[in-house]
Amino acid sequence: MQRSEEAPPVVRDEESGDEAVLSQLVQGYAALTREIHKVVVGQDEVIESVLCCMLAGGHCLVQGVPGLAKTLLVTSLSKVLRMTFNRIQFTPDLMPSDITGTDIIQQDPKTMQPCYNFVRGPVFANVVLADEINRTPPKTQAALLQAMQEGEVTTSGRTYELPRPFFVLPTQNPIEQEGTYNLPEAALDRFMFMTHIDYPPLDDECDIVKRTTTGGDSSVIPVLDARHMLQFQEIVRRAPVTDGVIKYGVYLARATRPEDPMATEMVRQYFKWGAGPRAGQFMTLAAKARALIHGRVTAGHEDVRAMCKPVLRHRVTVNFNAEADGVAADKVIDDLIARVQPPK
Repeated sequence: MQRSEEAPPVVRDEESGDEAVLSQLVQGYAALTREIHKVVVGQDEVIESVLCCMLAGGHCLVQGVPGLAKTLLVTSLSKVLRMTFNRIQFTPDLMPSDITGTDIIQQDPKTMQPCYNFVRGPVFANVVLADEINRTPPKTQAALLQAMQEGEVTTSGRTYELPRPFFVLPTQNPIEQEGTYNLPEAALDRFMFMTHIDYPPLDDECDIVKRTTTGGDSSVIPVLDARHMLQFQEIVRRAPVTDGVIKYGVYLARATRPEDPMATEMVRQYFKWGAGPRAGQFMTLAAKARALIHGRVTAGHEDVRAMCKPVLRHRVTVNFNAEADGVAADKVIDDLIARVQPPK
């Protein structure tokens, strides 16, 4: 039986200083990526994005065409984290109670009278995989809104707290539109990131075929638990950040709004709606998480730029001009990143 490579607990002694705390976070992140790469080939940027999102306490929407290991990535992550995990396969006939839970009538063993007892649904887990979330109608998609925002579920007038930490990691297929329901903007805005998984490079694809056709062992070892993740999230929150980094994130968010003076020419031409203040909040948190996992105490402008696209791409709405010219939101955001300069 293999022994778990458990990360050491975070040191809180002031004498240890920031270096000890930072070292433990870096080691934990390295252990996570090492184990995930036993199963998932390549996709370094995607793995970094998902883990940065989780360290910042957010939820991540994973989008990609079929067969690119979206579900495998999330399930492997749940195994590495040693936290409770539930998978929900979203279908058109799924009901909100199938996610949150429902009251059932049972007989009280003391009074022998009928009573209601709440049976918790699959959302009561640390990591929830919402597979093909765009396969279910908005009524059922909305069952996740309170859980994602407040970390709790209210049913029949009673509120139940969800376990902490709590992550929703849905997947969706962008090319198959028949029988699907696009997530409403209110639901999309609650996701910190939307991460795209693209086709792998040639060498990685050959490695995938080799691994999956030779019968080798690709099991992963749990390296972190819920306690470590909560400690690391606290470190990210407490990490210092300069006013210049905060302003740069706000500049980028404001530049997506067509009516704002900071908007670029392509934004005015192709965007109908821009990102709200939550985009600046998430860019700052994600930039701090990225800096810490790379061994830096303070985030820089390069961290904001790296986290800009997954934060913004699902918070903007393209207009008819963009659809007619075949211009995707990512192309406009790339131009925006190149043109918007950080504050001096």
